[in-house]
Formats: sequence, C-alpha cells, structure tokens
Amino acid sequence: MIKNKLIRVFYPLLLLILPLVGMIFSDEIKWDIYDFIIMGALLLTLGITINYILTKNFRLKIIYIITAIFMFIMVWFELAVGIFSLGISGS
Repeated sequence: MIKNKLIRVFYPLLLLILPLVGMIFSDEIKWDIYDFIIMGALLLTLGITINYILTKNFRLKIIYIITAIFMFIMVWFELAVGIFSLGISGS
C-alpha cells in the first residue's frame, strides 16, 4: 500500500513529456534543463500535497485540493510571465 502511494506521487511528472515532445517537433518551445527541474519540482510538490491531504470530510478535501492546484497555477504563471510584477522598475 505504501509503495502504491509513493508511485502515485510521481504520476504528475509524466506531464514533463509534453514539453519534451513539443521541443522535438517545434522550434517554438525552448526549455533548458533548469525549466524541467523547476517544473518537475513544482509537479512533485503538487503530487505530494494532493497525496497527503488527509481528511474524512469530502468537501474539505476537495477545497484543499482545489487550493493546492490554484497555488500551483499561480506559481507557474508567475515563473512563466510574471503576472504579479506591478510595473515597478528599479531605476
């Protein structure tokens, strides 16, 4: 049972195949090794978080999972395009 839970944590990492295949067939996707490492860490954190949300209340579990996914998306958007930068320049 523990082994099964550990394997489920790594399933989101399979999503890293999509940009890898995209890089093979298109020149518009340009990821380097650091992009894969950062996205792998984000996906692994999301998988661990969702796997360890333990509550008996179904509604509460759904709220926690939606919150975790929302936080993942916000971090992803910030790293991709900087949605939280308010146009404040350093000079």
